[in-house]
Amino acid sequence: MTPFLQRVLVSALIIFGIWIAAFFGLRTFHSFREVREHRPPPPPFKTEQPETNVNLIEDWMTIPFIARMYRIHPPLLFKALGIPDKDNKEKSLKQINEKYFPDQPGIVLKLIKNTVQVNLPPPTAIPPLTAVPPATAVPGVSP
Repeated sequence: MTPFLQRVLVSALIIFGIWIAAFFGLRTFHSFREVREHRPPPPPFKTEQPETNVNLIEDWMTIPFIARMYRIHPPLLFKALGIPDKDNKEKSLKQINEKYFPDQPGIVLKLIKNTVQVNLPPPTAIPPLTAVPPATAVPGVSP
């Protein structure tokens, strides 16, 4: 094999190796980015105490966040606003207000607060306090 053919073959193999590394590297990068977008599911309602103060709702919050915080179904809030939920789940209340009600600032926040206040789940009953018997002296043990 001549030195010229050897250089051409080595160069071709190097270029092919770089191409293979770039191809699989980009596939790995896209897969990693896809996996990072999958978040663990939120904890079930049973472990959380629902919020009852609607004054804590602010315009930076999203409707699914508010629904989770107050234990209200998101479709109920979207229905109260009269907007579709398809493209609005990731938008804040402020962004929704700017898109659907540009001439009425703050109306979305007021509507959401009113809807949440009306649909809050009933408070859970607090169990009665149990009496703790007084400590008694154990025979043979000095205090």
